[in-house]
Amino acid sequence: MKKWIIVMGIIALIFIGGYFVLTFYAAKLIQPHLQKILGPGLTLAEIELKATYLSAKGIQYEDPLSRQRFLQIEELRIYPSLLSLFKKSLHIKEFTMIRPSFFTYRSREGVLLGPWVSEEKEGKGKEIFQEERKGEPIPIRIDRIRIEKGSFDFEDMQSGEPPANIRLKDLDLRIDDIQFPFTSFHSPIQFKGKMNGRAKAGKIDIKGWIDIKTMDMAISLDIQGIDVKMFEPYYRKRVSAEIESGTINMESKIAVERRMIDAPGHLELVDLRIKEGSGTVLWIPAKTLVSLLRNKGNRIKVEFQVKGNLDNPQFNLQETFLTRIAISLAEALGIPIKVVGETVFKGTEKGAEGLVEGMRSLEELFKKKKEKRR
Repeated sequence: MKKWIIVMGIIALIFIGGYFVLTFYAAKLIQPHLQKILGPGLTLAEIELKATYLSAKGIQYEDPLSRQRFLQIEELRIYPSLLSLFKKSLHIKEFTMIRPSFFTYRSREGVLLGPWVSEEKEGKGKEIFQEERKGEPIPIRIDRIRIEKGSFDFEDMQSGEPPANIRLKDLDLRIDDIQFPFTSFHSPIQFKGKMNGRAKAGKIDIKGWIDIKTMDMAISLDIQGIDVKMFEPYYRKRVSAEIESGTINMESKIAVERRMIDAPGHLELVDLRIKEGSGTVLWIPAKTLVSLLRNKGNRIKVEFQVKGNLDNPQFNLQETFLTRIAISLAEALGIPIKVVGETVFKGTEKGAEGLVEGMRSLEELFKKKKEKRR
């Protein structure tokens, strides 16, 4: 009996040792590809082969011209599959970024700058993964992509002065089943993170699936305790009153199919404080809204549904969302949407612009309503 135990132990040691050796060489196959992809502005401190994965540390990318920092990664780990040794394809079991920092900027003209690959580099990357015998791209399969303890900073100068600064932290992301060349497939996605606020950070939770090729998706979005003031650069053109404080809770089911978005949900304003005085909040008189909030314990929930074609130049996602919230607030104030639609929203067929024009007349409706009460 003891002999069999010793024999089985020796077999187990040989098997485990063989696994680590094979995995070591599988990781070695990935290393030259990673090095060739490095272009101007992208640097790393070291590449090291571990027993089961390839480790790249101190990765940083800066724009060669502007010297703007776009990306930093403390460590990148690539866990290859043993099958990569025997097939002319690249199979990665897990692709993990540990403490990455992403920096994205939007200019006053609306041009986005971020840590993505330019057309020139994209072409170079495709050449790297070409097979000489057929000139076809080497198939790449990634079972799982993970981000651990990441951060995301977005500076939006298009929002006005001062620019909006959105910072997300403690980001954990997981996407399963990615293939290159991209194929249409529902890849499960999970995302958790926090958004900085003046007092405390709010929470963001996303679950669902995404099609990397078509960018179709079906996800559930859950936001809790986000500081209203963090979005001031986006709503200040629609709010002339001074919002002092408040938090947002929101839940939504977001579906995108063939660039058509349908996102029903509800938004809750909690402990919203508006400075006494004149002005409006989303075209609604601030005094009226303050009175409503007092009657509802300074907490109000509104329903919304955003629908439209993302490729339609007349469709503005931000304007449409704010307008839908304003309509729901109007309902909460006792003005039926049907009445509002008949008297105000005659231009709804023009899309978001027509709705915005209609909402600008809401203040007049409130004034008339107040005069009647007198």
